[in-house]
Amino acid sequence: MSIFVNLLGFSFNRNKRALMYEFMPNKSLDKFINNNNNCLDLEKMYEIAVGVAKGLEYLHIGCKTRIVHFDIKPQNILLDDEFCPKISEFGLAKLCKKNQSILSVLGTRGTIGYIAPEVFSRNFGGVSHKSDVYSYGMMLLEMAGARKFAGNEEVQSSENYFPDKIYKYVVDATEKANDFIVIDNDDEVARKMFLIGFWCIQTTPSDRPSMSKVVEMLEGSIQSIQVPPKPVLCTPTLGKKEISSFSGPFDIHS
Repeated sequence: MSIFVNLLGFSFNRNKRALMYEFMPNKSLDKFINNNNNCLDLEKMYEIAVGVAKGLEYLHIGCKTRIVHFDIKPQNILLDDEFCPKISEFGLAKLCKKNQSILSVLGTRGTIGYIAPEVFSRNFGGVSHKSDVYSYGMMLLEMAGARKFAGNEEVQSSENYFPDKIYKYVVDATEKANDFIVIDNDDEVARKMFLIGFWCIQTTPSDRPSMSKVVEMLEGSIQSIQVPPKPVLCTPTLGKKEISSFSGPFDIHS
C-alpha cells in the first residue's frame, strides 16, 4: 500500500493550472484532531502516527535520493477510506544525498508551529532531515491530545502551558507507572506518544532521534523509552496577520 498520495495527472489551461491526485475520502488529519464531533480514538491516532513515521523513514533512507519534506503537519496528512495515512504536498521538499548531513536552504520554509528552530535560525544548528523529525514531533504531541492541557484558553505562548504542563504530565505518569499504579490503556498510549514527541522536538538537531529510531520506539515497549530532557521551544516572532496565515498547533512564541 502506498504511503504517499498518487499524482494522477495535471491540467494546464492558460492561466489556470491544477494537479490531480487520487481521491482521499477522509480528507486530512487535522479534521480529526481536537474535533469533539468528528474525532478518532487514540488507538487509531497511534496507528496513523506509526504510518506517517514509516513514510518519513522511507523518504529519509528508503529512497535512492533522500527527500526532506519540510512541511509535515496534520493538513498534509491525508486519510483514505480505511484511515491509512498518506503524506502529501511536496512543494517545499528538498532532495539531497544520503550522506549529506547539512542542507543549504535559503529563507524559512514550513508552517509556524511545526518549523524546527534551525530552519529559521542557523544559530540552533544545521538544517537536515532532523528538521522533519521536529515537525513530526510537534504533530505527534497534537495527536496525543496536547491541546487539552490548555483548556479553553487561547494559547499565545509556551509559558505555563507548553511544554510545562505536558512535560509534568509525562513525568508524573512515568513515576506512577514505576510505582506500579495502574494506568488505563489510553493514558499509556498518550504518554508514549508524548515521550516520543518530546524526543523529536529537542532544540538541538543532534539530540533528536532519526525517523528509524522513532519507528522503533513507537513499535517497542514504553518501558524502553527514557524520559527526555524538557526542550526549550523557539519559533519566529510574527505579527498577528502572519500568525493567522501560518498557524501551527500551539502558536508558540519565543
